[in-house]
Parts: sequence; structure tokens; C-alpha cells
Amino acid sequence: MYQPLESVQDSGFAGNAGEVRTLIVTAVEAEREAVLAGLAGDSRFDVIAAGVGAAAAAAGTAARLARGGYGRVLSAGIAGGFAGEAEIGSLVVASRMVAADLGSDSPDGFISVDELGFGSSVVPAEDEVSARLAGALTSAGLDARLAPVLTVATTTGTLAGAQALAARVPGAAAEGMEGFGVAEAARQFGLPALELRGISNAVGPRDRGAWKIGEALGALRRASSILPEVFYA
Repeated sequence: MYQPLESVQDSGFAGNAGEVRTLIVTAVEAEREAVLAGLAGDSRFDVIAAGVGAAAAAAGTAARLARGGYGRVLSAGIAGGFAGEAEIGSLVVASRMVAADLGSDSPDGFISVDELGFGSSVVPAEDEVSARLAGALTSAGLDARLAPVLTVATTTGTLAGAQALAARVPGAAAEGMEGFGVAEAARQFGLPALELRGISNAVGPRDRGAWKIGEALGALRRASSILPEVFYA
């Protein structure tokens, strides 16, 4: 269950004075614990569970960034994978974070906030580092790819919905609920952002019996063990 920001536990890593750290933002405690297990006490990372959804993620990220001392932000957790793009148990590193349902419905279909002229639904990822991370994961024998990751307020539960999102953002590999919020908060502080997702289920018809949350968390833990060599090489 989501806790108020004041009571959300952080990683407990002290970090050295003046050391530029990485903030990792998860939604729930299980994701946070998987990341911490992979990092094995590395003091250069702070890990928080900010809550579910883009609003909670953005608020929690901004509150922590206001303390200063961070060089980049990573949204990390589990997610749904699009068929043919990301299989259950694999990993997706975002090439960009897309608020896929930020806009307006219309008789002619969805109109993005970009098309409406009210802002942007896309935050580009830290390109070079994201590509390096995806490459390092693959070199470590993990099934990983670099592709757009979608952020939605309501996760997809139908085949038609999955097809509509895939058509809206060609090449999208995963669907989560927090990445864009984390990335937008980072952008407001002038910091680069990334997103890393372990795939627990297929985007589409909701079938909880087919979800592999433990497998996705295991992939996230293994990927987190590689973060230090990528971010601080």
C-alpha cells in the first residue's frame, strides 16, 4: 500500500558528502526491494517507493530531488510487455517515456496533448546511457531491448486497447504507470531520466493467472546489479 511521502522508506544508503548520486524511483515496496537487492548496498544510489501512478511518481520524485545532490533519475519497476516486442521475464530500457493517454478523446480517435498544442507527452531518455545500459544487460546474458515505454493512467485490459496503443506509438515495448511522471519531474530539475522495466505480463486481455511477477522482479534485481558499472564507469 502506498504510504505518505514522509513515511516512505528510502534505501538507507548514506553516500559521501559531495558525491553525485542516482535517484531510483519505484512504485511499490516489492520493486524497491528487488532494486536494493541488486545494488547490494552501493552508496551512490538512493531508492524510494513513491506510489502508483504518474502523479504520485512525479510528486515523490520532485520532493526527493529538492534535497539536491542527484545527477540522474531512473524509474524502475515491472510492467506489461507488448506482444512481439517484449516477452515475459525480459527487460525494456526506455528510449523515450511517453504519456500515451495524455490528451483528448474525439469521434475521430485519440488526440495527443502535443496535437492539441498544450504541451508534450514525451520525455526523451538519456540516450547514450540508455543505449549503454541495454547493451550491458544483453552482454550479461539478459533478454533486454531499447524501445519506447508507455505511461498510462489505466492499464490496458483488452486486445483492442493494446492494438490501439501499439498503433499510437509504433515500436512501443512496455506499458507502465509511472515512467513519464518520474521523467517529467527530473526534467523540471534539469536532470536526465531513464526507465527500466521487467516484464511481468502481456499488454492486452487481463489474465492474472498468466502474470509472472516473481520472474519480472528477478529480472529487475539482476538488471539493477549492472547499474553501477553503467552509470559510474
